[in-house]
Amino acid sequence: MEIESEISRLKKEQNAIVLAHYYELDEIQKNADFIGDSLALAQIAAKTNADVIVFCGVKFMAETAKILSPEKKVLLPIEDAGCPMADMATKEDVLRKKKELGNPVVVSYVNTNADVKSVSDICCTSANAVNVVSSLSEKEVLFVPDRNLGEYVAERVKDKVVHLWEGYCPTHEAFDIKELEKLKKRYPEALVAVHPESPKAVRDAADFIGSTSGILGFVQKSSAEEFIIGTEEGILFEIKRTTSNKKFHIIGGSAVCFNMKKTRLEDLYNAIKYERHEITLDEDIINKAYAPIKRMISIKRG
Repeated sequence: MEIESEISRLKKEQNAIVLAHYYELDEIQKNADFIGDSLALAQIAAKTNADVIVFCGVKFMAETAKILSPEKKVLLPIEDAGCPMADMATKEDVLRKKKELGNPVVVSYVNTNADVKSVSDICCTSANAVNVVSSLSEKEVLFVPDRNLGEYVAERVKDKVVHLWEGYCPTHEAFDIKELEKLKKRYPEALVAVHPESPKAVRDAADFIGSTSGILGFVQKSSAEEFIIGTEEGILFEIKRTTSNKKFHIIGGSAVCFNMKKTRLEDLYNAIKYERHEITLDEDIINKAYAPIKRMISIKRG
C-alpha cells in the first residue's frame, strides 16, 4: 500500500520508530517496529537511538515512554485516545485517600496517568504486581486504580492489607462468568486464559491468569489446540501470527477497547509527517514519576 510505503519512508527520514500495543488494530500492528505491552514498549524505545517515538496506544502509555525517554519527541497519533481506568484516579484523590487510610504505601499500576505515578511509591505491571507488593516491607498498601488486579494481588499476598481503589477497565470488567461457562460447555477441551483485570468469577474459572504478553506466551507454549481468551481481542493478531492450527474464542464473542481502536493508518501517517500530538510533561512530573517506575523495573515479572 502507498500509505505504508510513505510511513516507512517518513520513519527513516525522521529517525522515528512506531510502537503498537497488542490491542491496536491489525493494520497498525502490521506497520509497527515493535508490538507489546505498554511498559515493555517504553523500555524498548528508551534503548533505541530514535529521535521520535510514535506510540500507537493510549495517553498514559505515551506518557510512560516520555518519562523513560525525556530527551526524545513522543507522539500520540490520536490526541483523545485515553484510558477510562487511568482517568478514574487523580493525583489529588490519591493523596486524599492515602491520608484517610493513615499513609499506606501507594502502588500504582502502570495504567495510570503521569500525575498519579508522580505521587506513588512504586509502580507495577499486571505481570509483576504480586511480586511488587510482596517485596514491600510495609504491611498496608493502597493499590491504584484497578480493583480487579488489586484483588488478584490481595488473594496471593496474604501478609499485606491491600486497600482497593474503585477503578476498573471497562473492557475486562464486561467479561461475564455466564458467557464463559457457555463457551466452556461448547468447547470443553479449550483452555481458559484471562487477564487479571477480569472479575473474580472469571479469574477463578481460568486455567491461566496473566498479562497480555503472559497470555500470548501461554498460548504459544501450550500443546492445547483451542483456547478461550479473556482480554481485548487485538491480541489475536499477534497470537495468530506466531501460532498455527489453533482456535480462539473471546469471552462474550467480542472484547473491544474503543480508545485502542481509534488509531488508523492515516492517523499514524499524519502523526509522523506533521509531528502531531506531542506528549509534553513538566520536568518535575517526569522526575517524580520516574522514581516509582525505576523502583518497579528492579522487581522480576511473575
